[in-house]
Amino acid sequence: MAPNDLSKLRIDELDRSLARAEAKRRWIWLLVAAGAAVAVVVVLFWSGILRSATAVQAVKVSKTSVARALTMLTASGYVVAQRKAAVSSKATGRLAKLYVEEGSVVKQGDIIATLENDDLRAALDEAKAALRVADANLKNAEAELYDAEQQYNRQKALREKGAISDQAFDAAEARYKKAVASDRSARFAVERAHATIKVAEVNLEYSFIRAPFDGVILTKYADEGEVVAPFGSATNAKAAVVTMADMASLLAEVDVSESNLEKVKVGGAAEIRLDAFPNERFPGRVHTIVPTADRSKATVLTKVKFDKLDKRVLPEMSAKVAFLERPLELDEKGPFLGVPVAAIRNSPNGKSAFLIKGSEVRCVPVKVGRQWGETVEILAGLDEGDLVVLEPTDKLSDGSRIKIKE
Repeated sequence: MAPNDLSKLRIDELDRSLARAEAKRRWIWLLVAAGAAVAVVVVLFWSGILRSATAVQAVKVSKTSVARALTMLTASGYVVAQRKAAVSSKATGRLAKLYVEEGSVVKQGDIIATLENDDLRAALDEAKAALRVADANLKNAEAELYDAEQQYNRQKALREKGAISDQAFDAAEARYKKAVASDRSARFAVERAHATIKVAEVNLEYSFIRAPFDGVILTKYADEGEVVAPFGSATNAKAAVVTMADMASLLAEVDVSESNLEKVKVGGAAEIRLDAFPNERFPGRVHTIVPTADRSKATVLTKVKFDKLDKRVLPEMSAKVAFLERPLELDEKGPFLGVPVAAIRNSPNGKSAFLIKGSEVRCVPVKVGRQWGETVEILAGLDEGDLVVLEPTDKLSDGSRIKIKE
């Protein structure tokens, strides 16, 4: 073999040795990388990152009330005065004086407004004068009757003795009978004068618009100088002067679905919530269930009475009524921290709950109090606003990864 060929063979052998060394190093690096990857996977698994997440339902720990826990049914409606009137005049006339405005408190019989009544006062004065004339005529008739009666009795006695003629006796008798009739007529005239005065007084009273009951003026529809008339029958006349309501008759009227009506009983406990006072609750009772249904809405009107009326409650306020299983006790009227009973589990060391922390849960011991319906009182272990797992399963444990169901 030529010298040049031998030198080429030595170079090829060196190249093969270098290639084997490079391949060995690559395998070593691959094994190192694989080991590191396995270690990372093990660390991630034990840290929980690679463990499968359990889907759970979450519920918030919050302040609630016993009434909410005992609520069987809720319904919406309005505060309505059971005694409400549109007060109008019994006579047509011009409004001379208006004594009230919106919010005025009136008593039964108080004068709300007065119509122009000079003609009615004059008619009353005329009737009283006619009574005085009738009284004077009656006195004259009584005097004439007395004189005629005396004369008749004397003539009667003389006739019995035969001392006077029949003609003289007949004249005395006729005068007496005439006096009796005149006296009766005078008395009737006096009675008529009294009746005329009564009519004049009634007509005058019609010019005074009075409150029909104790209450508060809600709205006014007429002002001084405007013409008012019964039913607004006159052209451009106002039918009602004011509307008023008896604030002691306020009830909450709500529509209860026919399908839930069996849950409502007359006298049953209820709690009234008003949109105007969202942080306050007004205890009440079912006053009446109107014995007819609204076919268009499939509801029955139910009236709920306030146990104690608040002066701030006004007619037509929006109201929501919660119908309760039973009346609240004195110590059950304040708020408490609660969660559904289904969020509490029995553990070997007592009661516990799964507190949600990010994508994991922590099993925390809790101390519970009284239970109302499906809600239990939390005395210790959880704070307001905490999220806990509702109806936890046996798959969960401390540190389990979870995802919250939408």
